[in-house]
Amino acid sequence: MTKPPLIRFKDSQIELAHGAGGKASRRLVEGLIAPILGNPSLDDAALLSLGGAGLAFTADSFVVKPLRFPGGSIGELAVNGTVNDLAVSGAQPVALLSTLILEAGLSVQVLQAELEAIQQAAQTAGVQVVGGDTKVVEHGKADGLYISTSGVGLLDLRVRLSAASVRPGDQVLLSGPIGDHGITILLARGELDLEADLKSDTRSVWPFVQALITAAAPGLRWMRDPTRGGVATALNELARDTRLAIRLLEERVPIRDEVRGACEILGLDPLHIANEGQFLAIVAPEYAEAALEAVQAVPGGAEARLVGEVVESPAGVVYSATGYSSSRVVDMLVGDPLPRIC
Repeated sequence: MTKPPLIRFKDSQIELAHGAGGKASRRLVEGLIAPILGNPSLDDAALLSLGGAGLAFTADSFVVKPLRFPGGSIGELAVNGTVNDLAVSGAQPVALLSTLILEAGLSVQVLQAELEAIQQAAQTAGVQVVGGDTKVVEHGKADGLYISTSGVGLLDLRVRLSAASVRPGDQVLLSGPIGDHGITILLARGELDLEADLKSDTRSVWPFVQALITAAAPGLRWMRDPTRGGVATALNELARDTRLAIRLLEERVPIRDEVRGACEILGLDPLHIANEGQFLAIVAPEYAEAALEAVQAVPGGAEARLVGEVVESPAGVVYSATGYSSSRVVDMLVGDPLPRIC
């Protein structure tokens, strides 16, 4: 597989766009951070071997604003976001560490509610919070509460996930409707005169991944949870890494009417909107139907769909085929239309 071109970081200062998960984020990570740190793994989790056991290790941070929103809160998000990075690496989540950055003046009642949310989400996800740290910063120096997490999981040895294993003809599986989380957070801020009956999709995806592995392990090539930057950015990263193309069948992508309507009003592309309870999987064609049926059989997975395929050209490009015999290039997220979403 041809290596993607090197990225150089030439920006003179850090902007919000560097944290949005799109092109600016990739320039920062691949052009500055990774080279200095010795080019560590840039996947959702680092894969390790310890005493004969395969482990996945990940870290994440959460700076969502507001702290609570329809369908979840920063505490629940911190747990689910971390276990999902482990799950899409093919690992069963086992344990978490949680670091709390508290702003002076934060209500103890708010903190207690988030601690309870962390505990409940961890219990639901089947993981233990085994430790962490707490720091307090001056009033006005944080949005009340930031949470940083790390997590460890046991690799399922039935799968070996890698962009290098992706081949033309492979199918793209999406676990459910996109854009719920990002649009929910945007509306929860009350800055726009829009109303929609939406809630965040935050949840652990491990039950779906576990079913997928059981049904289609030999044909499972790659997985990713499309958080910041959305589905478009995750698939563009895959296309860039493989030097293959991805043909997305736009009419098959599940999007709620409320999300589609809000995006049309705001000039946003649903494919760029963050998700916190969905995942993408690349599956060999002979396993695609079995994989889809397995995910749909898990409670909450009924809206999973096969939404595209890997093709040979144009290399490194994601494009969307519409229902009118036309197509458009789907690029990575540029800029930062929705700051503080996760």
